[in-house]
Formats: sequence, C-alpha cells, structure tokens
Amino acid sequence: MGDRGEFLGEASKFEVSDTIKPVQDLLVHKGKIKKGTFKLGDAVLAKVEADNRADIARHHTATHILHATLRSVLGEHVKQAGSLVSPERLRFDFTHYTALSEREKDRIEELVNERIVENHPVDTAVMDIDQAIAAGAMALFDEKYGDKVRVVSVKDVSKELCGGTHTRASGDIGLFKIVSEAGIAAGVRRIEALAGRRAFQEVKQEEKSLQEIAQLLKVSDSDIVGRVEKLVAQLRDSEKELDRMKHKLQSSQAGDVIGEATEIQGVKVLVKRADGMDSKDLRDFGDKLRDKLGSGILALGSVKDDKVSLIVMVSKDLTQRFHAGNLIKEMAPILGGTGGGKADLAQSGGKDPGKLDAALEALYDAVKKALR
Repeated sequence: MGDRGEFLGEASKFEVSDTIKPVQDLLVHKGKIKKGTFKLGDAVLAKVEADNRADIARHHTATHILHATLRSVLGEHVKQAGSLVSPERLRFDFTHYTALSEREKDRIEELVNERIVENHPVDTAVMDIDQAIAAGAMALFDEKYGDKVRVVSVKDVSKELCGGTHTRASGDIGLFKIVSEAGIAAGVRRIEALAGRRAFQEVKQEEKSLQEIAQLLKVSDSDIVGRVEKLVAQLRDSEKELDRMKHKLQSSQAGDVIGEATEIQGVKVLVKRADGMDSKDLRDFGDKLRDKLGSGILALGSVKDDKVSLIVMVSKDLTQRFHAGNLIKEMAPILGGTGGGKADLAQSGGKDPGKLDAALEALYDAVKKALR
C-alpha cells in the first residue's frame, strides 16, 4: 500500500490518502484538496506520514524474511503466489501442498523473530536484471521487469527484486506474530501476520483476554489450562448424566403417551407434540414410543429456538401398507416446508411454528387417504 501524507503550499493543502504507480515511471497521488487551490508550477512541501510509512516498511521487510523462512522450513518448492503489505498487517500467499502443523507455524514464527533480533542490514541496489538473477535474487515469474531492477537484500537472509519501502535493518521490525494460516486454493496457502507495534498490540490484547479469563475462573494465569481442563471434564460428566436422565424421562413419558393413541380401521395412530427437542431428541423419543406402541404409526413435532421439527415413524410390520415419506409429504407443506424419507422414518422442518398442531393433525387424514 502506498504512502499517505500531504502537500502544503503557501495557502493551500492537499491531503494524500494513497500513492500508486499505474505504469512505469508514473507516480499518482490520490486525495482531496482541503484548502486553497493548486496550479501547475506551484512549489509545495511534500510531507509523508512517517508512522504509516514505517508500519508499511516493517510489514514489507517482515514479508521478505517470512518468504525466506518458509523456504528453509518447508522446502524450496515454496513460491510467492500473492501478497498484501499494509500499515496494519501483511498477507502472504505461497505454494505448498498441505496445511502447516502447529509445530511448523511455531518454528516459522520463531525463526523470523530470530532473524529480526539478529538485526541484519537491509540494502538496496539497482542493477541489470541478468546480473540480479545471477546474484541469486528471487523474481516473480508473473511480473514484468525492465532492464534495470531494484534488488532488496536482507543480509544473509533474503534477496529479492522489489520496488517497495523497507526498514534499514531487520531489527527495526521489532516483533513478528502469525495470526492465521489457511488454504485459499489447491496447493496455495495464506499466512496473515503482524509486525512491529501492530504485533505488540495483538500480544497485549491476548494478554488482556487471558487475564480476564483468569479473573472469571478465579485462578492465576499459570493455572488457567489446568482449571479449564477440569471444567471441561466436569461438563462432559454433566452432559452424560443429563443424557441419561433425558432417556429415562423419555422412557417414562413414552409409557404415559401410548394411551393417547387412536385407531383408524384397526391401525394405531399416535400424534404428539414435544416442544424443546431438537431433531435428534425427537427421533430418540420416537424410537421409544414406537417400541412401546408395537404396531402403528406415529408423528412427533417440536419447536425449539423457533425451529420446527417434524418426524413420522411407521412400524416395520406396516411399511408394506404405509410409507412414512409419503405421509409426511401430506403434512410438511402446512409448515411451509418439505419432507421425505424412508418407509419407516421420515422427517421435515418448517418455517411456521404456529401451524405445528395443524400439521400433526394432518396425519390422521393422510393415514385415511392411504387406506382407501
């Protein structure tokens, strides 16, 4: 990303929001006139926003060091496949065939920071492109270069053809921190990272979050992991106990509900609304009801978090006469949904909780229709 700053005349001011280079040897400054007017030949003072430029430089030099480090850790097959250098962060896309392990990410971050601390000088030189390539400078194959090129070298670390701004030495970067790594295309990975004061701000924010967690758990920072592990174990035990009690309750309820079944031409039909259950809970409850019902057809409906679930079950002995998928197709449209499934089990969702009772009642007519 380009420099920001301002042009100052005797009674005029132009605020530069970006600097771009659309073609070779042409620099364009984008922005707004804040005061006065400008005309050809005016003498102005050009002031670059120093902090912004320094942040760009830190992220840019860090990108070069990251590129070299990726090649040393992952292999020389790594090639740059795109990048973004801004005052806030860097994004580096590179060719690699698999996701990075946590160990690899830690090693890459560690090595980049080692090369920062070693404070390698950063030098630039303009030379013939053939001379630059012969000297080992890396070039991007999809870039077009002139006869003369600028070579940026982080001594003993990297050497690349580059026209951007950089720090004077690697130590000027200060700190480097990876914040994400992910795949963006087949064989292409993306690392996003922070450098300098942006990296420090990220570390401080993580430290603050850690302190807040420690306060919530009422432990010291060093005891957070142990406390969380204990809480997770307790939560798992509670979930198991809750599932056990839920199944016990469902079994008890199933016995009570069976008495609500009606008969249509000798076929037992049971309709029940059981709000608060998701589709899995509804199926589990349905299995228990069907076992107790023996031979018959049942429909269960539930509303949970404004989501409607509906299932129809047919006992095995009746699947030659009734198909659960066909029955639910008569019911689901009432809810504004669609449904389908196998002969013994079908399910549907819906958009209108207020019509669940009507959808359940529709099972009776669907069974009568199937008996004709």
